[in-house]
Amino acid sequence: MTETDERRRPTIRDVAAAAGVSRGTVSRVINGGHWVSPDAREAVEEAIRRTGYTANHAARSLATGRADSVAFLLTESQHLLFSDPTFALLLRGATEALAQRSMTLVLLIADTAAERANVEHYVRAGHVDGVLLISSHESDPLLASLIAAGVPTVCSGVPLGDRAHVPTVSVDEEESARVMTRYLIDRGYRKIAIITGPNDTPGGRHRLEGFQEVMGDRFDPDLVEQDSYDAEAGAAAMTKLLERAPDIDAVFAASDVMAVGAIAAARRMGRRVPDDLAVAGFDDSGLAATHDPPLTTMRQPWAQISSSMVEMILDVIAGRPREAVVLPTTLVARESA
Repeated sequence: MTETDERRRPTIRDVAAAAGVSRGTVSRVINGGHWVSPDAREAVEEAIRRTGYTANHAARSLATGRADSVAFLLTESQHLLFSDPTFALLLRGATEALAQRSMTLVLLIADTAAERANVEHYVRAGHVDGVLLISSHESDPLLASLIAAGVPTVCSGVPLGDRAHVPTVSVDEEESARVMTRYLIDRGYRKIAIITGPNDTPGGRHRLEGFQEVMGDRFDPDLVEQDSYDAEAGAAAMTKLLERAPDIDAVFAASDVMAVGAIAAARRMGRRVPDDLAVAGFDDSGLAATHDPPLTTMRQPWAQISSSMVEMILDVIAGRPREAVVLPTTLVARESA
């Protein structure tokens, strides 16, 4: 770009003149709109469109020490990003919420030790202002490392272990599982099995605890399978359950993706859903409503989870204290159970 081109690029001064406001007002609108009247904001935004002004983000980052971006950090195998629609829902919601604030979402995946090391280096170098940790495992040292480095971090779900000081947005995992288990019992099912996630994840552990509490004396550890949150794991778990206990009449799968795999395996073994075997899921991520048969499931408020996480991380970045947010789930009854 020539020096002449650089001089012709619209500046804050040009925007201020076009909007009839001060340069300070334009700067406040560009940096979040604090202490600006609605009329002034509208005038500035219209002037930005007319002049074609674009902010020099590199210069602003040097001046403010901010990257104007937040990481969406998934500590799972990258294939789950495409096979499990829950991650896509959270990613879309967080992207939209940040875009409204002129900020960028950066997708990071840290499944292997090498990936975790790269992510940790990237984040600690200041390329993002904060981290939305979308999944956590009790044995994973990455969260503790982020906290020790002072990286603003918000978790989706309450991480296991001594992490009470980490801001979180979650649903009540145990109560959600209790609600679904009571529903299956009230429908007349008596020999109920559960397929749940890994025991070192919040959902895997707490959904099993809620199920076990409601089952009480009827709880049978032989009717429990724990594995990763994917369809193949759900199918393998259902196969093992039916081989051990062919007379089970209902299965609570702790994710819709696992439920879909479980139903496929049940059909291969000659079981009809729901005629011979009821199957319920968890999430209501869109997959449940379109499956054949449509899944009975626990609906998580995905849009509210992602928007709450964005609001929380921005507060944490700004140094404002935040309390944990626990959002309600809803039982959605469909044909599978």
